[in-house]
Amino acid sequence: MYGDENRTKIISQTALFIALISIGSYIQIPMFPVPITMQTLFVLLAGCIMKRYAIIPVLLYVILGTIGLPVFHQFTSGPGVLLGPTGGYLIGFVAAAAVVGVIYENDKKLTRIAGLFAGTAIIAIFGVLWLFVSTSMTFGQAFLIGVLPFIPGDIIKTAAAYIIGERINENK
Repeated sequence: MYGDENRTKIISQTALFIALISIGSYIQIPMFPVPITMQTLFVLLAGCIMKRYAIIPVLLYVILGTIGLPVFHQFTSGPGVLLGPTGGYLIGFVAAAAVVGVIYENDKKLTRIAGLFAGTAIIAIFGVLWLFVSTSMTFGQAFLIGVLPFIPGDIIKTAAAYIIGERINENK
């Protein structure tokens, strides 16, 4: 029997983005307490490609890592990672995917770019707030360690997500 093409597409894209985000966690520049990874690029790209459904692979990625699959940075997994200094960024991925995905349904170029930067900012906000709460750092220290070093890379990853996303969407 012939199935629902849209559902098949969502399932296939979900598997692809879980894999890409997982691979992105292994591509890293070690820093303490938060490494620089390529996960952000793939979370934003999921929003560009899957639109409102982007929350599915990102949420499943976090769930899979939490239940024990070694998909987080440095092959880590488990609820301890969410409770550690990087947990806020991981939860921020889910919120960012939702925001970027919904905003990316708009066809206006500037709105899409703003949505990608909003997603990047959401990840940083969740990350720095949790870094502040989960460590003995002051908020200023958490910002200096958890946001400032990432800004140049985040700008590049956001631009890359936009360029790749637009290229893929124009070929649909």
